[in-house]
Amino acid sequence: MSSPESLRPSPETAEQPRLKTKSILSPREAADGTRICVMSRLTLNDGVTPDPCLEKADFDEWIKDVAPPAKLVGDYYKRGLPWETFEQRYRAFLETPQARATVEALARRSRTETITLLCIEETDTHCHRRLLAEAISAAVARMVRD
Repeated sequence: MSSPESLRPSPETAEQPRLKTKSILSPREAADGTRICVMSRLTLNDGVTPDPCLEKADFDEWIKDVAPPAKLVGDYYKRGLPWETFEQRYRAFLETPQARATVEALARRSRTETITLLCIEETDTHCHRRLLAEAISAAVARMVRD
């Protein structure tokens, strides 16, 4: 997989998704295309206080349907769930009907427009946005194959 800050291969073809991932704290760039926040909330860890670092101007759309469930996030950050287990559980979540429909919709869009998935983590190494990008890329591959 390409680096988190770069476009996936062949952005000029409909067969490859035009998909990027970035931290929502990264400055907006023209190459970002449509910036989509895939976080469940824009608050501090208390879940109530708005995060002063985040503004609605940082993104174009906010799609919560593919944000990890609160219990999964809590298990990872507060209860020490290993990253590998987080990955397995999040991938399983992406197969639920509502999340899968959103992944497929994003896959269709990424064939014709550049999309940048945003989350708070600085890199996508241990961030659900990378896993989501992989699911979207796999959905595009299925569309092309079928």
